[in-house]
Amino acid sequence: MVLLSGHVMPRQEGHIFMVDDDRCFGCAACLALCPVNALSLEGLLAVVQESSCTHCELCIPSCPVFALDIVEENRMVVLV
Repeated sequence: MVLLSGHVMPRQEGHIFMVDDDRCFGCAACLALCPVNALSLEGLLAVVQESSCTHCELCIPSCPVFALDIVEENRMVVLV
């Protein structure tokens, strides 16, 4: 992805963007900072379109409850 400013935002291979749905309450602060509009709200939860996300990390510090992160794919744990 190349921004209008000419900066290149490479994806982090082997990583995925993650939203902690136990923390996210839908304030949408992250949506306003996403340069590629990869984030949206579904109810009160931020959802990422991973194929559009550039892993630029601009949204991560905007989250007041630290619900956003980019993690290694193999570190994903599904709790049942």
